[in-house]
Amino acid sequence: MARAGLTTERLTRAGAELADEVGFDQVTVSELARRFDVKVASLYSHVKSSPDLKTNIALLALEELADRVAAALAGRAGKDALAAFADAYRDYAREHPGRYAAARLPLDHETAAASAGVRHAQMTRAILRGYDLDGDDQTHAVRLLGSVFHGYVSLESSGGFSHSAPASEETWTRIVDALDALLRNWPAA
Repeated sequence: MARAGLTTERLTRAGAELADEVGFDQVTVSELARRFDVKVASLYSHVKSSPDLKTNIALLALEELADRVAAALAGRAGKDALAAFADAYRDYAREHPGRYAAARLPLDHETAAASAGVRHAQMTRAILRGYDLDGDDQTHAVRLLGSVFHGYVSLESSGGFSHSAPASEETWTRIVDALDALLRNWPAA
């Protein structure tokens, strides 16, 4: 019989908290069992394996991030929407480093198609419609934004900007300004 109170959702949330504490790569069913003071076998009726747990955490992180971005974007357009999107993304990564790493987990096609990752793409494309980008140009711009935001967040979280001036906050603002200018003046193919 499964231990009372253990559910897939509770274990996923606890796994997400563990990821933020120790890093997403360190999350295992064994470590989670230690946190709940139960035998690993007690968790297997709720989570199939460590990769299954990590997929559940990734799906939770994608959902949380999509909800945060959607709230930030409400009523905004153009540069305001771009900045709100960028800030929500960066803030989530700073507040939840393990969950952010989980959101980067490669998912199989079926799981990805049913995840909140689809909402992320839709919101990014909605921002880009404000810049009159469509078709392939919109896809190129989605990739650009994802690369810039993820690259900056990754470098910042690893301490890449901590020992130099100007402050990383100023650089972040300048990057958003530069992206806005680029998107308004997107080069022709």
